[in-house]
Amino acid sequence: MPAFNILCIGQSGRLQYEAVLLAATLRRQSPAFAGRLLIATPRPGPLWPGQNPQITDAATLDLLSDLGAEIIPFDSRAFGAAYPHGNKIEALAHIPDAPFLFLDTDTIITGDISTLSPDFTRPAASMKREGTWPQIELYGPGYSEIWGSLYRRFGLDFATSLDLTQPDEYWQRYLYFNAGWFLYESPRRFGDLFLRYATEIARAPGPELACQPLDPWLDQIALPLVIHALGGGRPGPELAGLDGALTCHWRILPLFFARESDHAVAVMEQAAADPKVKAILSDYAPFRKMLYKGQGREVRALFDRNDLPRKEQAIRNAIKRAGLWVR
Repeated sequence: MPAFNILCIGQSGRLQYEAVLLAATLRRQSPAFAGRLLIATPRPGPLWPGQNPQITDAATLDLLSDLGAEIIPFDSRAFGAAYPHGNKIEALAHIPDAPFLFLDTDTIITGDISTLSPDFTRPAASMKREGTWPQIELYGPGYSEIWGSLYRRFGLDFATSLDLTQPDEYWQRYLYFNAGWFLYESPRRFGDLFLRYATEIARAPGPELACQPLDPWLDQIALPLVIHALGGGRPGPELAGLDGALTCHWRILPLFFARESDHAVAVMEQAAADPKVKAILSDYAPFRKMLYKGQGREVRALFDRNDLPRKEQAIRNAIKRAGLWVR
């Protein structure tokens, strides 16, 4: 199995601390990983008015380097501050054109990711998602009409994207991913399509999308179209370790402590306990409170992982009532 690269996005603020945790867990859990950990960061420019999105803290940059991460600067030409999720789209043009796995920065490595052996010629993405888009209106177009319009627009075969085991007009029948991870053999080819589809949808959504929100969902609207166009689809069993034994997309710390596995929590806590890592992460209030002042364990004690509330909002509300919510 040839080595592959891991790509994530790093910026000043929250993402720089998340990048440290991702890098630290990668090195602890997967010392045999032979690929490169690439942290793409946008340079300041006209699409970042009045701000510098780069990681500038010298101690953070030194630690990332010690952990084997490489900083890849790039110029934002399409999205920038108006749609930061677009960083993952634009960064693809600036990394080595080799097999890659993109990970959202709020991810930790929980197992030996060097054992991952996907078919990189067949792109796929995370199925750890909910039916967040489209948002169906009572008298508006349905799922088939909305998704079908996008496939037709880009000359794609809509029928072959459908999961026919799911009922018509049920969201899981339609190809939809969480953009928390995706992979392919060529970031250039993937990124070219991703950028084209996303910018064209944003510029002219079309009548079927007239009442649909595009922010923050634009990347997840374009992603299934890219994957389908490149001959990919829903991930097979060989990718079960992603969002499984190999990675955990934790998203928000209170939710992580409420519902993720004992193993994932132990991996995060062990990596964060390293003195060099702690010196950086303790500067960021959510990590300081959740990891170093014990609030994460307090959140964990509120819930039975075998009997969690069905809806995420109920978990959030319980944490907030206990005065333990941080973001």
